[in-house]
Amino acid sequence: MQPKHPRPVALVTGAARRIGRAIATALHGAGYDLVLHWRSTRDEAESLAATLENARPGSTLLAQAELANVAQLGKLVLRAVQHFGRLDALVNNASSFQPTPLGLITEADWDALFASNAKGPLFLAQAAAPHLRVARGAIVNLLDVYAERPLAKHTVYSMAKAALAMATLSLARELAPEVRVNGVAPGAILWPDAGKSEAERQALVAHSALKRTGNAEEVAAAVLYLIRDATYSTGDIVHVDGGRRLMI
Repeated sequence: MQPKHPRPVALVTGAARRIGRAIATALHGAGYDLVLHWRSTRDEAESLAATLENARPGSTLLAQAELANVAQLGKLVLRAVQHFGRLDALVNNASSFQPTPLGLITEADWDALFASNAKGPLFLAQAAAPHLRVARGAIVNLLDVYAERPLAKHTVYSMAKAALAMATLSLARELAPEVRVNGVAPGAILWPDAGKSEAERQALVAHSALKRTGNAEEVAAAVLYLIRDATYSTGDIVHVDGGRRLMI
């Protein structure tokens, strides 16, 4: 029998860039080996893996999957367990974001936004659950303040994140006591690659209690806390938004 892998293992979706990259880096620095999921950002995923492998050889596995394809999700979890022999944490970070003004919403908009923000995380959690139970592990879902308060012209995105927030609570109940399930709801951390003007960005910052943007490392620290240190917390959602939800 192959000896048990000596370090805890986390699967991070959308790990190649932005907040996902910061989460992967923080977990790796805390001693976790990683399954780095990517969908279309191969170069960035390979760059991250190379950096982490340089720090600790044999500590990463690159895994491409389309979150809309449920069959691929089971295979993703199976590949992780076959490679490392264990799975201790799942971070559902991958997310799509796009406006859907009422009157222009299409079924394709619905499918795309729910695939990454609700469907994928649920079916990944279901596939990972048996392995996480053995490890007495944890799931962290990346949410949004807009799961609680709608964003104008983003009805479908807000609905999808609200679905993930409820999934977080429901999974926490269903998977207890072996698996803890929590969420992190970031605020103004990284702006979308295209979209908001400088004036719009400043307005968002002004509508937060702390009057500044956050950074991806602050979100990653919250994820690490929920996975490693929050051993008596489940069904909780940690807001890392500078108090923005207080001002909306």
